[in-house]
Amino acid sequence: MISVYQLKPKFQQLLRPLVNGLARKGITANEVTVLAMLLSVITGVALVISNSLVSLLALPIILLIRMALNAIDGMLAREHNQQSKLGAYLNEIGDVISDLFLIIPLIIIPDISLWLLAAFAFTALLTEFAGILGVMVGAERQYQGPMGKSDRALVLGLIGLLVPLFAVSSIYLNAALTVFTALSVWTVINRIRAAL
Repeated sequence: MISVYQLKPKFQQLLRPLVNGLARKGITANEVTVLAMLLSVITGVALVISNSLVSLLALPIILLIRMALNAIDGMLAREHNQQSKLGAYLNEIGDVISDLFLIIPLIIIPDISLWLLAAFAFTALLTEFAGILGVMVGAERQYQGPMGKSDRALVLGLIGLLVPLFAVSSIYLNAALTVFTALSVWTVINRIRAAL
């Protein structure tokens, strides 16, 4: 199944010089993981408090930074011998918290369905849960799409751009949330099948 996640190797290649420099300076993978989570939490809270559609333009920028930080922490862990049990917990919990805090700001969009937004957030959590459960059944961590973390970042970033710039109707946004939720359910199924 096609997913933005498949672009990860090229993204990592671009980041490798930065990662090597951070490792030389003693920056750890866990520090980067916590930074990514804090950035997402602060952004989400700030966007809700601002209650301004224009502020949603920050979403694509923050999401790109978050995805870079996610790639960097993984590369630091794998390529610079920083893997740890604490890091695994921080990575998985940090991703879930970050996702929630970057989805929640969409509540400021007039007439957006809170039920559909909640369904999208819930199924986003399920995709990550299904992914990590692969390890419990003797398989690897599962990353299949079509609505994994990278894909969610892409669609949230697009919403952050389109809503303030083009005043997209809530009818279209609610339809999109329905599709994203269905794709998330499909992702959960794909991950369970792959692990089994």
